[in-house]
Amino acid sequence: MFTSAERRYLRSQFLGRLATVGPDGTPQVRPLGFRCNDDGTIDLGGPWVARTQRYRNVRENPGVGFVVDDLTPDEAGAIRPGMGRGVEIRGTAETLSVDDPPGQPGWRSSDIIRIHPKRILSWHIDPDNPDGYSRNVA
Repeated sequence: MFTSAERRYLRSQFLGRLATVGPDGTPQVRPLGFRCNDDGTIDLGGPWVARTQRYRNVRENPGVGFVVDDLTPDEAGAIRPGMGRGVEIRGTAETLSVDDPPGQPGWRSSDIIRIHPKRILSWHIDPDNPDGYSRNVA
């Protein structure tokens, strides 16, 4: 589902932003810790997840967007130094409880949001394709 460059990039990052839509149509964006799973799903965690508006939003409307990005390092060999790079994931999410949630022990609950990607966009992370990828995966 993810290219090797996308997977490598996602596993090197610790924070992304989840976009959900509330029951009244109001968008909400929140920074969250995450984990990229071997099956191509993304787990989002944190403390008290089931008490959050984003959790309730996902239960009502599972369509989500998730972005992980940063600035390309200004160093030799970097792709487009000083510009943005990242991965955007559009898909559906579900709420569930797991035994091994993402995040730091003591700062996480077993309740998570899991994203099932449908569309993936990436930019400035793969030296073989510096302009990136844009594709449907489901």
